[in-house]
Amino acid sequence: MLRGIDHLVIAVPDLDAAATELTESLGLAFTAGGRHPDAGTANRIAFLGEPYLELIAVEDQDLAWQRPIGAAALRALERGGGLATYALMDDAVEVTAAELRANDSAIGPATHGSRERPDGERVEWWTATFQRLGPDAPPFLVRHAYTGAEWSFAALAERRAYRHPIGSPVELVRLDVATPDPPALAAEYFAQLGVEFWSVSDLAVAWVGSHTIRLLPTHDMPVATAVVLGAEVAEPRSVDALGIRFHVEAGGAEAEVG
Repeated sequence: MLRGIDHLVIAVPDLDAAATELTESLGLAFTAGGRHPDAGTANRIAFLGEPYLELIAVEDQDLAWQRPIGAAALRALERGGGLATYALMDDAVEVTAAELRANDSAIGPATHGSRERPDGERVEWWTATFQRLGPDAPPFLVRHAYTGAEWSFAALAERRAYRHPIGSPVELVRLDVATPDPPALAAEYFAQLGVEFWSVSDLAVAWVGSHTIRLLPTHDMPVATAVVLGAEVAEPRSVDALGIRFHVEAGGAEAEVG
C-alpha cells in the first residue's frame, strides 16, 4: 500500500552550499546524509517528519549513469539542477512490484540499497524503480529498514517533533510538477503504479496518503516544481531555491493549501 511521498530527490552541484541555502532561506536543518559509493553519489537530508528532502550530488559520473536515480540526477544537473525524481513509501514494495510487473508495468523488481553515515552506521532500504526516472515520469517505490539512528520507531517520533530553525516541526504537504501534458502523465502514473488522478481540463490531482500530488501544465507554472510545506508560521511565504519554488503554509498536513 502506498503511504504517501517518501522523499524528493533534488540534484545540486554542491551539497554543503545547497544545504546552507535552504537553511538560510527556508529554515530547514539538514541533519543526516552520507555517501553511496557504489552509485557514485552523496546526499544531505532534511527530515520533514517521516518524509524528507534529499539533496543529491554526483561524485562519479560513470557510476551514476549506471543507476536510474544517479542518471536522473545527472539529467537534472544538465538542466541546472532541481527535482530529479521522487519516491513513494511502500512497506510491501517487494509484493507491490511483483504485482505491478504481472500487470505489465515496466517497474523493476525490489532491490537492496544502503549508504554509510558519517558515524559508520549503515542505513538500508529496498527500492523498485523504472529504468528512466525524472519529473516527467512516474516516481519509484521505497521501503526502509526501520532500525538505527534514523529509521527506528523512536527516531521517527523524534523527527516528527523536531523543531527546524524555522521555529517548529515542518511537514511535507504537496508536490506540484509542471509537465506539457498532465492528463497523459497521469495516465502513465496509473498504468505503471496504479495511482489514480482526478483530472479537470489540463490539471491532474492525486491524493496518496496525507500528500497531494498535482500535475500542472507547463505554461501555468512559473517554475518546474513547487513544494508545499506546513509549519508554524504567522504568514505564508514562498522561496525560490535550487530550481524549486517552496511554499511555506501555516499548519501541517491539515492546512488549507489551495
